[in-house]
Amino acid sequence: MTPIPPVDPQAFSPNRFAGKVLLVTGAAYSSIGGCTAIRAAREGAIVFCVDRKEHELQRTVKEITAAGGNAAALVADVSKSTDADLMVVECVRRFGKLDLVLNAAGVMDGTDPAAPQDFPNQKPLLPAAIHEATDEYWSNVLASNITSMFVSMRAELRQMVTQGSGGSIVNIGSIAGLTGLPGNPAYSASKHAVIGLTRNAAIDYATHGIRVNSVNMAQTDTPMVFRAYEFVKWAMDQGAGSSMAGAKSQSLLQMADSEKRGSTPWEQAAIILFLLSGDAANLTGLAMATDGGWTAY
Repeated sequence: MTPIPPVDPQAFSPNRFAGKVLLVTGAAYSSIGGCTAIRAAREGAIVFCVDRKEHELQRTVKEITAAGGNAAALVADVSKSTDADLMVVECVRRFGKLDLVLNAAGVMDGTDPAAPQDFPNQKPLLPAAIHEATDEYWSNVLASNITSMFVSMRAELRQMVTQGSGGSIVNIGSIAGLTGLPGNPAYSASKHAVIGLTRNAAIDYATHGIRVNSVNMAQTDTPMVFRAYEFVKWAMDQGAGSSMAGAKSQSLLQMADSEKRGSTPWEQAAIILFLLSGDAANLTGLAMATDGGWTAY
């Protein structure tokens, strides 16, 4: 086996998004949304960044502006329709329009992503098999992953339709939207819903020149995924969690790579930006498996 080189974090296509305004939810630093925002700014995009985690959000914007890019931040919880509406209003107030969107806000459990990790005291909010799962776990995950997607897209599409100049939207899904995922029913259900919502929007807004696609990744090296792995270890130590949790843990490329690495957020950003760009002009309604071959076997 040999190493499979990842996408260079410094890679970019000059001026690909010159003059375009991109809105990114879930834009915290080192996340898929954050890395996409940073690379898009290198490519000329004006970026409006939204997240619940203020410190990590501001770090993304500071990296963009320090490199000479143009970006602004809004701390918001886009599972709330008032916040979702506000982000579009503020984006347009600040930059005059909305051309492109990455809806990347999401969670793997029902805890507050901005709160410190404390599994023993957060147990009712953590993933569990259906017969053991709580209402609060279910409702929190669905609110963050699919209600947020709906209210965000509603606000974004209202603006794009009013502008009348088309646009492109990419939604973050998961392999959990293409297959089952052991021990996390709310996450799996919500990510299946993301694909359904994406396809529905692709149909309804094609006549407006608005393309809508989703990306669906396996393990990607982000803080959310690292936290999920810590939870799985903790659950196993407690004699809890799904008995099938270890049945499949690597993608084809991860198994083949000598370093056994997961995908990087920069690799996901590269694909997302392709889908947002004019090079993907014939693509809509796509549930792209950006998963290193996970769903191929």
